[in-house]
Amino acid sequence: MSSLAIVHSRAQVGIQAVPVTIEVHLTNGLPKLLIVGLPETAVRESQERVRSALLNAQFEFPLQRITINLAPADLPKEGGRFDLAIALGILAASRQINADKLSEYEFVGELALNGDLRPVRGILPMALAARNLQRQVVVPSQNAAEANLVSGVSILPVQNLLEICAHLQDHTKIQPYTEQIPDAVNATHIADLGEVRGQHHAKRALEVAAAGGHNLLMLGPPGTGKTMLASRLPSILPPMTESEALEAATIVSITRNGFDAQNWGIRPFRTPHHTASGVALVGGGSHPRPGEISLAHNGVLFLDELPEFDKRVLEVLREPMESGHITISRAAQQAEFPANFQLIAAMNPCPCGYLGDPNGRCQCSPEKVRRYRSRISGPMLDRIDLHIEVPNLPRSELRQDTIRESSAEVRARVIAARERQIKRNNKANNLLRNQEIEEICKLTPTDERLLDTAIERLGLSARAWYRILKVARTIADLADSDEIKTSFLTEAITYRSLERKRVVY
Repeated sequence: MSSLAIVHSRAQVGIQAVPVTIEVHLTNGLPKLLIVGLPETAVRESQERVRSALLNAQFEFPLQRITINLAPADLPKEGGRFDLAIALGILAASRQINADKLSEYEFVGELALNGDLRPVRGILPMALAARNLQRQVVVPSQNAAEANLVSGVSILPVQNLLEICAHLQDHTKIQPYTEQIPDAVNATHIADLGEVRGQHHAKRALEVAAAGGHNLLMLGPPGTGKTMLASRLPSILPPMTESEALEAATIVSITRNGFDAQNWGIRPFRTPHHTASGVALVGGGSHPRPGEISLAHNGVLFLDELPEFDKRVLEVLREPMESGHITISRAAQQAEFPANFQLIAAMNPCPCGYLGDPNGRCQCSPEKVRRYRSRISGPMLDRIDLHIEVPNLPRSELRQDTIRESSAEVRARVIAARERQIKRNNKANNLLRNQEIEEICKLTPTDERLLDTAIERLGLSARAWYRILKVARTIADLADSDEIKTSFLTEAITYRSLERKRVVY
């Protein structure tokens, strides 16, 4: 006599939740449990967790030959996420629970030895995929708030194996998770831009960067407020749309710590240390995991002390800065992660940081300064839209700066400018393609000659030509202007002059 049960779950491949069918077959013979379908160590060990969980929940563990197939067979399976589905498959195949309703659900969860459910990562991608098939999703209760961020799907929070079995037997129904999805967190709790004294040119550049989603490089000696300015960028960025928030949360969901629903709607702000490796930044591993650039998706990646990063590490950022995604290929599998981040970088003018100091604190030779700055390649600089200097200001000037705009005031202008871009382009200015730039960022013949002259004198590339136009378009949007005026173009050009004067020799 044999019996077969089928249970639905999902594996995690990158940010995709790939459907996995758990087939449990019981036949007469010597008692043995065999799991096939490319299970890794954690999956093979599930047989011991499942056995103990069933016995401690007062179920019988069948003394038969049990074959468990995780289909598709050529997809590697990892983690304890299949424990619950395997346990229910064994119970259904041995007729201890009714198998008729199993097809209406997708199950995920790791079992403790006493039958309790433990949370797993990657719940958001699973909930998104299950919504498309109109299936209910059974998750550990600790994962319910995260899964509930996906609208239009029924989430059943479960604390232990007995609860879901009682639900499937129609004894005690589990009510779907009904907590309200939290509103996007307002940025007013973040450090305020009004706390920054002086540096009006830098604050203006920060506003332009926020309005158009442009990359920004700040150069200046230590203590001038570069890090302080960068940390206040999130306070002036536009609020995330629901789709942006869901994309960002989905990436965090597949990391080891998972996503905290309390962070819903907060733009990511990632600050990796300069000792970070290329894999840490772009992602990798035998089973590809997202790196810092993907964790900063729809948010900000702040690289402080930019020249201190390994040059090869910085070069791996070039492609995703252009494409907005990163593809990680390994022998076993390939995964693609979104990486549409806004790069904010800061650096000193020389290794000691005090180049040109009137007190003579800098002892760096010209060759030492050249080597230091050459760690940032020309192609990398080409991809940064705004380059500004953050000088050391006299104490008297800082004390006199008593009238400062708050983040709320600046953010209002940024939101208005971004709304103009969305209405006109259906995207932020930094995402405009070359053909779109030529249509949207038209100049007068006089201004075209002005830009050509600036490009020639500064020795900039064709890519820089397009980026200056995008920045000028953003400045016009901040001024609520349909045309790019000469003053807007001139301001945009000043944000590139530092590229040759200060950064590259």
